[in-house]
Amino acid sequence: MRLHLVDGTYELYRAHFSPRPGHTSPDGRDVKATVGVMSSLLMLLHDAGEAVTHVAVAFDNPIRSFRNALFDGYKSDEGVPPELHAQFDLVEEAVASLGVRVWSMKEHEADDALATAAARWAGEVEQVRLLTPDKDLGQCVRGQKVVQVDRRQEKVLDEDAVRAKLGVSPASVPDLLALMGDDADGIPGLPGFGEKGASALLGAYGHLEAIPDDASKWTARPRGADKLGATLREHRDAALLYRKLATLVTDAPLPGTASLADLEWKGVPRAAFEALCDRLGVTTLKRRPKRWVA
Repeated sequence: MRLHLVDGTYELYRAHFSPRPGHTSPDGRDVKATVGVMSSLLMLLHDAGEAVTHVAVAFDNPIRSFRNALFDGYKSDEGVPPELHAQFDLVEEAVASLGVRVWSMKEHEADDALATAAARWAGEVEQVRLLTPDKDLGQCVRGQKVVQVDRRQEKVLDEDAVRAKLGVSPASVPDLLALMGDDADGIPGLPGFGEKGASALLGAYGHLEAIPDDASKWTARPRGADKLGATLREHRDAALLYRKLATLVTDAPLPGTASLADLEWKGVPRAAFEALCDRLGVTTLKRRPKRWVA
C-alpha cells in the first residue's frame, strides 16, 4: 500500500496559471483550473509507476488559517484572482467525483493536513508520497518512508535528497524558512539571511536556539557572519515566530477520515463523475477513467 497526499491548492493554482487554453462551462463560468486538476489527478490515479492505493487531496478553503492571527503578513485571500477564488468549492466537488477523499481545511492549512496524515499513517503503508514542491513539506520527509514528489520536475526527494537540496535535515526546515523567509507563505525571514548562510548555520547548529548570540563563537562562518550575528541577536524573537509559522501541525482535523481505510481509492464513481463533466462541459473527460466503481 502507498499513501499519496496531494496539495490540492498548489494543483489548483498550477492549473489556473498554466499556458493551457481556458475553459468555460455551459453556464459561462471560468472552470479552467478545476478541469486542469481533474485531468492531473486522473493521470496520477492511472499512473502504473505511482501505483495509487490510498489517496487524499487537501485544499486551503479559505486561504486564511490560524497563522494569520499570529502574524499580519501571513498569506491570505488577498490578491487571489476572483475567477480562481470562485472555483474553491467547485474543485473540491470535482475531486470527490473522482472517488478521492477531499480535506477542506478551514482553521488549518492543506499542508497541515498532509503533515498530519503522513505522521499518522506512515507506519501502516509501504511509503507516503507528498505531492507538492513546497519547501515546507520537506520537514515531513523521513528516510525513504515519507518522500516528497515534484510531479512537474519528475523528482522524488527522500531524506538524503532534502539535505542535498536545502543543506539541512528535514527537522531543521522550519528554522531554515524562519531565517531565509518563504515568499509563498508571507514569511519575511531576517534581513541579510539567504539560503546559503542560513543553511550553513543550521547545518552546524540544527535549530535557532543552539546558534550562539556571539558570531565570533560560530563554528560555521557564512559570508557576513558578524552582521548576520547582530541581526539574529536583534530579531531572534521574530525568527522564533517565523519558525512557528513554518512548522506544520501534525494533529490537524482530517474531515471525514477516521482510519487509513477511508482513503482507499476504489475507482471513479461513474454517475457523479459523468454528471459533473456535463455541468463543466468537458465531455471528453468522460472517456479518461480506466477504473470505475458503482
